[in-house]
Amino acid sequence: QLRLVESGGDLVQPGGSLKLSCVASGFNLDEKAIGWFRQAPGKEREGVSCIASADGSPYYTNIAKGRFDISRDLGQNTVYLQMNTLKPDDTGTYSCGVLIRTYNRDYSCPVTLPKEYDHWGQGTQVTVSS
Repeated sequence: QLRLVESGGDLVQPGGSLKLSCVASGFNLDEKAIGWFRQAPGKEREGVSCIASADGSPYYTNIAKGRFDISRDLGQNTVYLQMNTLKPDDTGTYSCGVLIRTYNRDYSCPVTLPKEYDHWGQGTQVTVSS
């Protein structure tokens, strides 16, 4: 059974940093891509970043470029999202999902399409406020 568990969310001041974790079980991270998405109250889920399964290539949306860094530890079967220079607009529930089909022979992932992902974790809350 594919399962993801997120952690690392917290209350942080603007300009601060957080590192989120997404622990996978039931499969290996070199088999399936993982995407990070977020959802603020009253808004749709939006893409943040994803990491391809074949080679760990990272992909970012504009909200994450230059501030966030996605990585993975195959030994721990965990994907990380390092978030720096956080802004109040980054507030939301951050969730990771498993890409359910192959993109470019597993060398890329659709970072803006949450419908391509499944087996979502329960999410972790990030609040950026002074």
